[in-house]
Amino acid sequence: MLAARNIRYELADRARGVACGGIGAMHLVALRTGLADAIDRNLVLLKRHLPYHESDHVLNIAYNILAGGTCLEDIERLRTDEAYLDGLGAQRIPDPTTAGDFCRRFGQADVQSLMDAVNEVRLGVWREQPPAFFGQAVIDADGTLATTFGACKEGMGLSYKGQWGYHPLVVSRWS
Repeated sequence: MLAARNIRYELADRARGVACGGIGAMHLVALRTGLADAIDRNLVLLKRHLPYHESDHVLNIAYNILAGGTCLEDIERLRTDEAYLDGLGAQRIPDPTTAGDFCRRFGQADVQSLMDAVNEVRLGVWREQPPAFFGQAVIDADGTLATTFGACKEGMGLSYKGQWGYHPLVVSRWS
């Protein structure tokens, strides 16, 4: 009986998982499409890249959202999650205060530069599609309530559940 417990313990000790199991796949998409490189090329906010580049900061914030984070402080939980860091192939990620400092550097032109980087990569992905991909398109439109904690913001409404928020329209293309 004791030997069976030890075997189970050894298996459990080697098995690690994260709640955001697709984060490694999302990181591979960012790398293979050239998104990280495009961000570093187009967005210049840091004078020195020790140890992080602009793409590290941008992707860190995006991955925080994908991992269920709702604010920059939620990055701290991810910094101590070894399985999460392994999924990204990283030894460390920027902490919440560093992420906040990075966000404060943005001006209007920098936001445009980041959008240009994303659009450059998006167009490259579309160019790689075979001609048959463009033969038929199915457009799916859906709405969702993005709740907020404020009650006096322009454009915000009250849902039937009594929650304040915005109602973004999500449109996607399927083929």
